[in-house]
Amino acid sequence: MPFKISDVVASGALARRRQPTLPAPGGLVLRPWGAADAAAVYEAFQDPVIQRWHARVADSQSEVRGWIEGWRKAWDGERDAYWAIADAGTDAVVGRVALRAMVLGDGQAEVAYWTMPSARGRGVAPRAVTALTAWAFEEVGLHRLELTHSTANEASCRVALKTGFAVEGTKRSALLHEDGWHDMHLHARIKGEGPDAAGG
Repeated sequence: MPFKISDVVASGALARRRQPTLPAPGGLVLRPWGAADAAAVYEAFQDPVIQRWHARVADSQSEVRGWIEGWRKAWDGERDAYWAIADAGTDAVVGRVALRAMVLGDGQAEVAYWTMPSARGRGVAPRAVTALTAWAFEEVGLHRLELTHSTANEASCRVALKTGFAVEGTKRSALLHEDGWHDMHLHARIKGEGPDAAGG
């Protein structure tokens, strides 16, 4: 029996093309990861702030090279897509931004990000999220992007609101962190909404 509703984005829409490099405002680019980025990622995951909000730690650059290889392969699987946020002039890594848990047929994905300690306070995450959101809606054709963070992570909430991801509610006791279960804010942005949709 055929489905009554066509896929929002057809399977293979990403896998059949190379992962692009995307320009971002303020002298940033979002580019595919390379093995040479292992030192920067290892350094990032020594940071207590990143460790607080992530379930994994990096024990060595060799381990991180395995992560990067996984991030590069994820593109072909069309479930996740990871970019290094880099300085357009120096190519130095200043963070990461990603589309995770993509379901192309439903036109949905989740946005995630982190920034290097040295890059914080410069608007890196909002600029990267803005560029990735525009690409996901306009080039890929996704319909809805979600963004979740611990209710204790006020910095991440500011990024979400600044980039037009409206608060839709609180998922109670939704994610286990090292210090216990956390309530999670659910934000979302729908294709066609401007960055002012979040209010606040």
